[in-house]
Amino acid sequence: MSLQDLTEGKIDFVGQLQVEQISRIWLISATIISFILGFALQSMQLTFGIFGISTVLLALVIVPPWPMFNRHPTQWLPAAKKN
Repeated sequence: MSLQDLTEGKIDFVGQLQVEQISRIWLISATIISFILGFALQSMQLTFGIFGISTVLLALVIVPPWPMFNRHPTQWLPAAKKN
């Protein structure tokens, strides 16, 4: 098994849309939460710590090709034969 096989992660188009939506909602929420907590406690370290941890957790959720992101595989047409 090569390194490319280990890092290759194929997901379908619907899964890509799900990943995009999860990323957008997660990052916006993490930004708001970390800003509010950092502002309330007057701590830039806390602000960036919360945002950094949430970004790492997001990467663990969306980077691996989980089966939930590959429920609708694309059915490609067969290759056309040349005359």
